[in-house]
Amino acid sequence: MESTKTTGQAQETDEIAEMFDESSDMSNVFNDGQVHLAYWYDDEDEAPLIEAAQRLTRKVADSLRLRKGDRVLDVGCGLGAPAIQLATEYGVQVTGVNISTRQVAEARARARAAGLADQVTFRVGDFGSLDFPDGSFDAVVAMESLVYVGDLGHTLGSLHRAMRPGGLLSLTEPTREGLGVAAAGQFAADFGAKRMLSVAEWLDTLREAGFEPAEYLQCGPRVFGMGPKYLQAVDTRRDELVGRFGEAAVDGLRQTLENFFAPGADQIGYAVVTVQKPRS
Repeated sequence: MESTKTTGQAQETDEIAEMFDESSDMSNVFNDGQVHLAYWYDDEDEAPLIEAAQRLTRKVADSLRLRKGDRVLDVGCGLGAPAIQLATEYGVQVTGVNISTRQVAEARARARAAGLADQVTFRVGDFGSLDFPDGSFDAVVAMESLVYVGDLGHTLGSLHRAMRPGGLLSLTEPTREGLGVAAAGQFAADFGAKRMLSVAEWLDTLREAGFEPAEYLQCGPRVFGMGPKYLQAVDTRRDELVGRFGEAAVDGLRQTLENFFAPGADQIGYAVVTVQKPRS
């Protein structure tokens, strides 16, 4: 008989998968497959949302010191655009894992369309229970995905095992700055996540899993502090989005973004945290 704990974890995973399944179509059009947040230099930066999102993917790639031929695991790969960008711009081999069947199907279609099906592969799975052989990957990318796992320590241990000695892991997440622990937890829960940690808390958690800090960048003002840019992106493309998804869906997207960015960069930051698996 399945244990209550296992059943509960499976139910939570199914609920998260359903959440991302439901948002896939809109995200696919609005973000062009870059499901994570975006990076603008300042208020005068007129880069489109998609270009700004690609900048953040490059921040992660640079922190990992990616080299041609590296084997990269993309944890919570979304709709596949970041993995395809990494393969195209850095010449790496990418394996993406995601619990959303719809997102994985779209990611596979993107890879085929880009002619990268042999270089970028995607699979449906819970990245807290990876079955890759030990030391399979040179680098791990986790962009806004680890906040959704129930047992973070177990997941990090699974990632640690799947990395080669000396390999790097880079995660990006909103971080609590001015928010207290309870308020940060409530904010995360409002958007389906399990946690919101400070940079120091992330580093402590990663150390406990056996990683060594390599670099951490707090770029909250250029990511979370750019809330009006996201709203502007909706307003600029409103007619197109309404034509495809209806007025109610677009209004819902705009309201969700407005609520998400309401606390501002003094309360919520955004960090790129890179750690290394010890060489011995």
